[in-house]
Amino acid sequence: MHAVIIIKILGVLLMLFSVLSNLLPFLVSLLYGDDMAWVFIYSFAMTGLLGLLLFLPTARSRKELGTKDGFLIVTLFWAVLGTAGCLPMYLSPALDLSLTDAVFESLSGLTTTGATVISGLDELPKSILFYRQQLQWLGGLGIIVLAMALLPMLGIGGMQLYRAESPGPVKDNKLVPRLQETAKALWYIYLFLTVVCALAYWIVGMDLFDAVSHAFTTVAIGGFSTHDASMAYFDNAAVDFVAIVFMFIAGINFALHFTAWQRRHFRHYLLDPEFLFYAFILGFVSLVAVLVLYLSNVYGSGFEALIKGTFQVVSFATTTGFSTADFNSWPLFLPYVLLYAAIIGACAGSTGGGLKVVRILLIFKQGLREVQRLIHPKAIIPIKLGGNLVPDRVIDSVWGFFAVYVMAFMVMLLALLATGLDIITAFSAVGACINNLGPGLESVAQTYGDLPSTAKWILCLAMLMGRLEVFTLLVLFTPMFWKR
Repeated sequence: MHAVIIIKILGVLLMLFSVLSNLLPFLVSLLYGDDMAWVFIYSFAMTGLLGLLLFLPTARSRKELGTKDGFLIVTLFWAVLGTAGCLPMYLSPALDLSLTDAVFESLSGLTTTGATVISGLDELPKSILFYRQQLQWLGGLGIIVLAMALLPMLGIGGMQLYRAESPGPVKDNKLVPRLQETAKALWYIYLFLTVVCALAYWIVGMDLFDAVSHAFTTVAIGGFSTHDASMAYFDNAAVDFVAIVFMFIAGINFALHFTAWQRRHFRHYLLDPEFLFYAFILGFVSLVAVLVLYLSNVYGSGFEALIKGTFQVVSFATTTGFSTADFNSWPLFLPYVLLYAAIIGACAGSTGGGLKVVRILLIFKQGLREVQRLIHPKAIIPIKLGGNLVPDRVIDSVWGFFAVYVMAFMVMLLALLATGLDIITAFSAVGACINNLGPGLESVAQTYGDLPSTAKWILCLAMLMGRLEVFTLLVLFTPMFWKR
């Protein structure tokens, strides 16, 4: 393990983060005259100085990263930058947050979880609101991907960083031969989707500030809003439709978007088994939700039930976390169906959270194979995705991930119950945070502000585990990781 190179990269990331996270909110503060500019100047100076102090003594170090280095850097990236990101919210007199609440809000933003401890959003300064939205956008695809474009210029290899950061059960595929070009390609697509989403929101009725702010958190699948009522504030079916479309798009593997951009066609989407299963899950669960809402007369018309039901299902299933309705009071099993949809999550290689659709598909296929083996014990039954054979090593890793995920979920659930929370609140809070969803049920349907401080720190760990897909964080706690 190369401690010097790890410190150097952390310094680079902190300096990059200090500029990217504070520059635009500072300009927004000047534009709207909300007297918060000094907050972003202080945050920029403190974060940038810390990064500089880490970078300068190690600037001449030039070594290739090892696999262990990649895991440690990625974990430190989310932990350190998530903590540094709390500065504007902690310093702002408009929020008056404790350190625990500021770190919780920052980590929730950067990990694109969307769980909030803040109420009264409509009265907050525009620059603070913009900062929260932008924090999710920066965390959506990962500043680390952008930083990888800079690492070759610093004499630092980045493949181990890419493998540790990229989600999904298979992490070795690059979109283009050079890692630097991969990072650029991903960010070009990400930026393009954000711009188009913002324009669509603006065309259907949002003002420019809200359009840009919500485009940030829609494409990042984050779920933060500039209003307490979230998307229900706009009370506009066209806005809901735009959100549904872009949440759906952002939940798809970005490798498919890259192929569409490069080849100028969309046929490959229909040939991808994960995409088809993803579309089926969203379509089927939406149909169930709409039928239950319509037959229960929750809304006055079938169209309203269609829009509200579909929006909430897509929002939860992609782990975005926007809301247009009081889903916590929906009839029968619907609130739990939404939470289970979030556990499945979006596609691997997307900005979404959850277990990922491809893992659920592989678990389903493996379960079916075991049933077939009961009938034909000696048969060799391969598992395929899109006509390609899936190695047993990948199936083993998926089952291993699922087992560790369940154990981590149970441990954190018991820890939250020990803080005095009721079972529904505790279960949904862990589910919402480890799957980077945001809103839960009962006491955490709107805000996490009333939870005990201990519970908030536990949920901060859950958010990190969810963003790092459990293994990347837990591997640091194994003795083998630290052996030479």
